[in-house]
Amino acid sequence: MKVDHETLHKIAHLARLEVRPDEEQPLIESLNDVLTWMEQLNEIDTSGVEPLTHISAELNALREDVVGHQLPRDQALENAPEKTDAYFQVPKVIE
Repeated sequence: MKVDHETLHKIAHLARLEVRPDEEQPLIESLNDVLTWMEQLNEIDTSGVEPLTHISAELNALREDVVGHQLPRDQALENAPEKTDAYFQVPKVIE
C-alpha cells in the first residue's frame, strides 16, 4: 500500500489535523517509510512464538499497607507558608 495525496488528506481529516501544502510531500514519504517497515515485519517467521499479553513477566512488588509513625498535624503545618486552622492554604487554581 502506498500513501498518496488523497489518502493523506483522509488520514488528516480523521485525525483532525491541518496539513499545509508544503508539509504534504514529507508526510507522504514518512508514512510510506513506515508502511515499508511494517511490510518487512510481516516477512518475519513468528510461527513458533507465543503471543504476549504483557511485555514482561514481572509483577508489581506491593508492600503491606501498615500504619506507621505519622507526623503530627501541628508539626506538618509548622513550616507551611500559609495555613487555615488545621489545613494548608493554597492559591485557587480552578475557576
